[in-house]
Amino acid sequence: MAYKNFRLICLLRVALLCATTCFCFYLFFATAYYATVIVVGAGVLYQTWALIHYVERADRDLTRFLQAIRYEDFSLSFTGAGLGSAYADLKNAFNDVLDAFRKTRAEREENFQYLQTVVQHVGIGLICYAPEGRIELVNSAAQRLLRKPHLRDVRELETISKPFAETLLKLRSGDKALIKVQDRDELLQILVYATELRMRGESFILVSIQNIQSELEEQEMEAWQKLIRVLTHEIMNSITPISSLASTVRGLLPDSEAAGSVDPEILSDVQVALQTIQSRSEGLLHFVETYRQLTRIPRPDFQIFQVAELFARVVFLMQAECEKHNVVLHTAITPQTLELSADPDLVEQVLINLMRNAVQALAGRPNARVDLTAHLDARGRVIICVQDNGPGILEDVQERVFIPFFTTKRDGSGIGLALSRQIMRVHRGTISVQSKPEEETAFTLRF
Repeated sequence: MAYKNFRLICLLRVALLCATTCFCFYLFFATAYYATVIVVGAGVLYQTWALIHYVERADRDLTRFLQAIRYEDFSLSFTGAGLGSAYADLKNAFNDVLDAFRKTRAEREENFQYLQTVVQHVGIGLICYAPEGRIELVNSAAQRLLRKPHLRDVRELETISKPFAETLLKLRSGDKALIKVQDRDELLQILVYATELRMRGESFILVSIQNIQSELEEQEMEAWQKLIRVLTHEIMNSITPISSLASTVRGLLPDSEAAGSVDPEILSDVQVALQTIQSRSEGLLHFVETYRQLTRIPRPDFQIFQVAELFARVVFLMQAECEKHNVVLHTAITPQTLELSADPDLVEQVLINLMRNAVQALAGRPNARVDLTAHLDARGRVIICVQDNGPGILEDVQERVFIPFFTTKRDGSGIGLALSRQIMRVHRGTISVQSKPEEETAFTLRF
């Protein structure tokens, strides 16, 4: 019907144009009304332009429609003014298609915002980048972990760790890697998993990054705890009867006067041997009981307290020992009102152990100094540091100082730092060490 109306209007317009043209020629050749000829000629030109404009209107609207789709500009609308009812169906079809595109784009924007929200709030770091290193997406978790609020290229991570950046550039779909990164005073064990995807005809690498340092430490401590439980159980079961029997036998032996025919020297040797067996058995029992502390850490009684109060107690307890070894003790808290949510007694035990180790390491050294400091790091965590200018710890030893039974002291038990690490673990925190031989050693607690 629309097509018939369009044809009828075109025929009427052509007929009117022909009539006006004939009338113009008649006036020009048969009369002397030249002014009228000019007016009628102008009418002929206008009708010709109007006819062309009318016929080409559909083409122009179709061009606008296709360009709107191409550039995703769905703000257009087609009214069909001046076209009559012939273009009503075409106008409605254009508007319906544009409405459908508007709804589709709105849904796409909603889905994009939803995915962005999920990506930004997920706890695991995500980085999406092109194979050449150009970064398309990095979420908040990755920014916090890497302390890089703005990342445009993977190579920018070389400032944190060059091997880390090189590993990311080499990853392909399905690859995994565990990368050790020393981020200033903190050791990160970053687990990386990569997958490949395609967007807009391009290939991208999507990697998840997660610091599993605390998980590795927890698994290590649990393994040591299981081993210690087994060892202490077996040792206790074996030594306890030996100590008891030695004590019983000593009680059954007669004294030298009642021994009669027994050689007093032999009797004395037997008593000394039994006493030695009992003494060493009791010593081993005490030794084993010391290591059982690793498996008996009490549940923390979390309280909110000021770090300044904790430092005051530690300084009061350690001041005499520091003065005895000519060690200068310095404290600093930033800000002074810094608060901590932890078990104050357990944290105090860790600090006293670290302070005592530092003072012992500084014995006999000139200008001995211990710094006890606290502050907030870039990730908003409370950091407590015990630093000394002692002989330091060798690099290969630093990785083993928290292992139970390991010690560098002649009379050490290897329990202090392992116990400190266990206390920090039940606080969901970490303890780490950094040292430069003959310069400084710093133990850092992160809550």
